[in-house]
Amino acid sequence: MMIILALIRIGKGTGEGRPPVASLSGVPNLFGVCVYSFMCQHSLPSLVTPISDKKRVGSLVLADYVLILGFYVLLSFTAIFCFDSSLLHDMYTLNFTDNCDVLDIPVLRYFLGLFPVFTISTNFPIIAVTLRNNWKTLFHRDGGTYPWVVDRVVFPLITLVPPIVVAFCTHNLETLVGITGSYAGTGIQYVIPAFLVFYARRHLEPVMGRDAVNKHRSPFRHAFWVWFVLAWAASCLMFVTANIILTETKK
Repeated sequence: MMIILALIRIGKGTGEGRPPVASLSGVPNLFGVCVYSFMCQHSLPSLVTPISDKKRVGSLVLADYVLILGFYVLLSFTAIFCFDSSLLHDMYTLNFTDNCDVLDIPVLRYFLGLFPVFTISTNFPIIAVTLRNNWKTLFHRDGGTYPWVVDRVVFPLITLVPPIVVAFCTHNLETLVGITGSYAGTGIQYVIPAFLVFYARRHLEPVMGRDAVNKHRSPFRHAFWVWFVLAWAASCLMFVTANIILTETKK
């Protein structure tokens, strides 16, 4: 809906965006946003699991990522040409609620404005329950049980209070996305998977033998790619940290 509305406005010649060809000042924050956007990988298990014949799973996953990239590109480019970059909200859906020239139907304007609320309302309980269970597993001891207060009060509170406090205290979504996407996101999406692959290979090599052939092996099976991912993660952290420091210094 947002892509079509932006295209209609651009097609009418009323688009306000006049973006430069390139802006190097936005590169540091781009790293954090790229890490954050890579959360589309969370949908991969639900795509791969139902496939019984895994011979073509690589092509299917590639097609999936190309489709995701296409939507990201469409959403981004229509946004920068449709709206004035100096007035563009970090929460993109809010641009359609403030501008009647783009969307003059009140019901749809409220729907787009509340769309992030709908998505968070469905995702947050699932993520919160998962995090609470992870807390329980982390502090669990064999043969022991948690008291009722710890199980029903303490674990839910340490799960719910931090995100609620951050939500009330944070207004700059660009900085928030940059921080969470770079620091937490880099650890979850780059560092941990890289170390899992590295140590899993070391564990399986004496068990399976070096001559074992995996017909589902990745084209990125060389150890170089593990270290490349770790180097990329480090560069993301450095660029975003530098961007945050320089931005705060200017203020």
